[in-house]
Amino acid sequence: MSEYDTLAARIRALCAGETDEVALMATVACELHHSDERFDWTGFYRVVAPEVLKIGPYQGGHGCLVIPFARGVCGAAARTREVQIVADVEAFPGHIACSSSTRSEIVLPVIGAGDRLIGVLDIDSDRPDAFDQTDARALTAILAEVFHGI
Repeated sequence: MSEYDTLAARIRALCAGETDEVALMATVACELHHSDERFDWTGFYRVVAPEVLKIGPYQGGHGCLVIPFARGVCGAAARTREVQIVADVEAFPGHIACSSSTRSEIVLPVIGAGDRLIGVLDIDSDRPDAFDQTDARALTAILAEVFHGI
C-alpha cells in the first residue's frame, strides 16, 4: 500500500458522512499538510462569486485572500478545470507570490455534484519541482472521493 493509499483511507474515515464543504476542506487540508514534508502550504480557495476564488481552510502561513480566475496558478486551475503542476513558480507567467518561500506548486480543481466547481486545492512547496503526475493522480482521486456528492 502506498503512502497515498494510506492517506486516502485515513481521509475517507475522517470524512465519512460529512456533507459540509468547509468542514471537509479543513479536514483534508490538515491531513494532507501533515502527511508530506514537501507540503509547505496546503489549502483551499473556494468559488464565492463568478470567476472569483476566496481563501478557505488551510495549513501554513497566510495565503492570498482573493484570487480572480484570470490570475495565477489557482486561477488557471479554476478557469481550465485542469491540474496545474508548476515546477518553478518564477517561470509561471502571472504567478501570485503569496509567500516568498514558495518554489513549486500543484493546484487541483475541486469538483462537486453536477460538475460544479467548488474551488481549488493549492499545495505549495519550498522545494523546486516538488510535484509530478503521481501526486496529481492520487490527489485528484482523494478530492473526487471526498467532494463528489457535495
